[in-house]
Amino acid sequence: MSANENHIPHALPAGYRFNEFEIKEVIGGGGFGIVYRAWDHQLERTIAIKEYMPVSLAMRGEDLSLELRGDRFQKLFNAGRNSFIQEARLLARFNHPGLLHVLRFWEENGTAYMGTLYYSGMTLKEWQATQPESIEEAWIRRLLPPLFGAINTIHTAGYLHRDISLDNIQIQDNQLPVLLDFGSARKEIGNLSDETEIMLKPGFAPIEQYSEEGEIEQGPWTDIYALGAVLHSLIVGHAPPVSVVRCIEDNYQPLVERKPAGYSLPLLHAIDSALAMAPGDRPQSIDAFAQLIDLPVSDVEALVTRIPPVEAPLPVAEPVMSVPEPHVIAVNHGSPVPEPVTARHARRLSPPLLAAAAIALLAVVVVVWKSHRPANAPPVAIAPASSLPADAPAGAATAPTVATVYLRLQGGENIVLNGVAKDVKPASSGFASLNLAAGSYRIEVHQGSQVRSQSLTIDHPGTWLINPGN
Repeated sequence: MSANENHIPHALPAGYRFNEFEIKEVIGGGGFGIVYRAWDHQLERTIAIKEYMPVSLAMRGEDLSLELRGDRFQKLFNAGRNSFIQEARLLARFNHPGLLHVLRFWEENGTAYMGTLYYSGMTLKEWQATQPESIEEAWIRRLLPPLFGAINTIHTAGYLHRDISLDNIQIQDNQLPVLLDFGSARKEIGNLSDETEIMLKPGFAPIEQYSEEGEIEQGPWTDIYALGAVLHSLIVGHAPPVSVVRCIEDNYQPLVERKPAGYSLPLLHAIDSALAMAPGDRPQSIDAFAQLIDLPVSDVEALVTRIPPVEAPLPVAEPVMSVPEPHVIAVNHGSPVPEPVTARHARRLSPPLLAAAAIALLAVVVVVWKSHRPANAPPVAIAPASSLPADAPAGAATAPTVATVYLRLQGGENIVLNGVAKDVKPASSGFASLNLAAGSYRIEVHQGSQVRSQSLTIDHPGTWLINPGN
């Protein structure tokens, strides 16, 4: 299969040689890298080669080396390449069958490469799309021990993965899972560029990954939330609600209440615990998570009866300042390789700290697909508002709703949408919501003679959180 046949632009051609490694075909790729199947002539075996290739920053030249699309991209390109190399070095330290095994890495063609073992099979995302009937509790429980072992190996070495999702877990032909790469180069470029989409996967990333550095501590509980989201997706067919929206209005329905047929209470309770919004309320280690899954049913029933019903969303404090224009909070600041784990005692995250996180998110515009999107849809980016087209057509009154817009609304304030007053009241969380079709809008919040406003162009389905400025 050629690169063109696999619809991966800028790929190296079949037959290209890196000394003993000969590229046979493209087997995958995205905006930040290309993966090839290659033949090792020296050891006579098939391997995989991953190439650092950020298509937004570079292109393939006539001599097959990478050329920057502009001098201004040099810093971003170098940062991503350095992160890619550091990730290869990190993965090469591990020797666990559930972790991507790096054989070697090198620099050539103005970029970097890593050679890894070749893994057969398909990702969990592909499995769910093609073989949903095979997913049941016994199958999930067979999957968990090697997956737990792989994640625990990372944590024990003092690192976090921070990108666990359905498309980052490969199910081999022998049914054993492999946890794929960390995506460090992608995240590092997102950290440094206001124009590059920050590729957190909605529904899988916990609230602490959206917050500014140091605001909410990350740790093993961060990966445990993502793993809980993977299991939730396998059981119910879609990811849980996006954590940043859960801060405002938590519509997550515990699995122990939904009781999907064929699944035991211990497993459902463990997933609910992993998906707790407050990091301190989640299992603090993979071992603790595994113990929850194996709890006797009688113990789980006793725990469930002690869980108080949710009567209101998580509290959100008043904003301490006005932000006239939306911006994206930088995510995953710091080391370009997976974040080292810092030692800490288990603790509960207090409501005031959760409120502080919500304040930080008031100025964020979040664009995500609705939870009922198809299982085989591509990952969706969380993008800056400035990346939306300004020439999108205005929405007609009969157009279907594609977005829900949340904004804080205080007593005495009224919303005017494109010059028309709307009878919208805030929920108990203090936030009002508007269901809007695709189009261009000016949202105004009136209180007496004071007006706060913000212009939006909506051309993505999803949920938006805005903070109109004065």
